[in-house]
Amino acid sequence: MKEFRLDLWKPQEYTYEAAYGFMPNIHAYLHDEDDSPRKCMIIAPGGGYCMLAAHEGELPAMEYYRMGLNVFVLTYTNDITMCVPLKRQPMEDISRAVRLVRKNATGYNIHADKLLICGFSAGGHVCASLCTHFDDITDPDPELNAISNRPDGAILCYPVITSGKYTHIYSMQALLGYEPTEEELEYFSLEKQVSENTPPCFLWQAADDFAVPVENTYLFADALREKRVPYAHYVFPRGGHGLSVASDEMFAGWHGGEYVSEQLERALEHIKAGTEVNMNEKRHAELMKQFFSDEDSTPPTPPFDPSAPNPFEDVHSWLMLSRIWFERFL
Repeated sequence: MKEFRLDLWKPQEYTYEAAYGFMPNIHAYLHDEDDSPRKCMIIAPGGGYCMLAAHEGELPAMEYYRMGLNVFVLTYTNDITMCVPLKRQPMEDISRAVRLVRKNATGYNIHADKLLICGFSAGGHVCASLCTHFDDITDPDPELNAISNRPDGAILCYPVITSGKYTHIYSMQALLGYEPTEEELEYFSLEKQVSENTPPCFLWQAADDFAVPVENTYLFADALREKRVPYAHYVFPRGGHGLSVASDEMFAGWHGGEYVSEQLERALEHIKAGTEVNMNEKRHAELMKQFFSDEDSTPPTPPFDPSAPNPFEDVHSWLMLSRIWFERFL
């Protein structure tokens, strides 16, 4: 397997105020045993637009890698301080990632016209934003702008979709700030933005999701159906939020893929030093308690019994179902 990191932007192109030296990037997992072009996927982890969850990056990347795809994990712009609204930046990050991967299709041994994106939670919102707004995004690099940023399909895993009644409020606050305009709320309420050109989508979620209401996937699926966009929609009875691949490997205490936490780590250094950008005292105190207090209110995680049956084996099946789905049209 060939692994590498590629920054998405040139320094003069990336101006997000609360980056703290971070640069959005992709981490590649490429097959190197032959030169056969493969389908590819870009994965966007979740984290409420405040951070990125490692288990929603490398774990699904390796699952799809073992299916034969060449895979990239996207570390897009996020902000733990929630003090500098992200606006369009995460959407522009994934747009740039799609164009860069397609530009280098020969070197990466991929089919440029068989490119999927896969997002979890807020990462699902990043992916669905590109699916609905790809025509709106002009890349500052003329060569890249000439390359399509429309994905050939999207897998949306317990995604944030709406800014309305069933929204995940913290994701929307990190994305748009505490006083968004009606136009911004409408633009990023993605069930309202589906068109006939939206690419095919595979959606799944648990009915008992305690963070992002299951209505999010229903709203998006209904919008896809109305526009006659091909889609699949699976709702599992149990699973809550954030199950990622729901595999035995994950429940056994898997660790890895911490590279997606780079911007968080850089921000925390500034928070501890009191040099963060535009942060009010209340949010500063919250983060100091969350990350730098000796108090640990998190209950211990019970050890996983490898001999016990996987309690979410049905949820784990979403990977197989998604493969069956995209093999039909890619």
